[in-house]
Amino acid sequence: MSKSEDAGTIQALLDRMERFRLPRALAIKTRVDAGERLTADDIEFLKRVLHDAEEARPLAERNPKYQPLVSQLVSLYSEITEKGLANEKGK
Repeated sequence: MSKSEDAGTIQALLDRMERFRLPRALAIKTRVDAGERLTADDIEFLKRVLHDAEEARPLAERNPKYQPLVSQLVSLYSEITEKGLANEKGK
């Protein structure tokens, strides 16, 4: 993939993350941090977040300035799922 194709794909991923994925992921994190359980919709959403991160990883490897963003997304996913699992076990 060329740099110009990467740029278009990266822009689409960034837009999706900024407008849809990140705000909802942060809202889910707030809920699980408060002790709530993950819903089926939350789990499906988190699967899409992980898919986006996996799709972005090769782009970030070719464009290192985006690596922190991909890492943040994966880290947030991990925090949410770990806390959600702990909440399930605790209830």
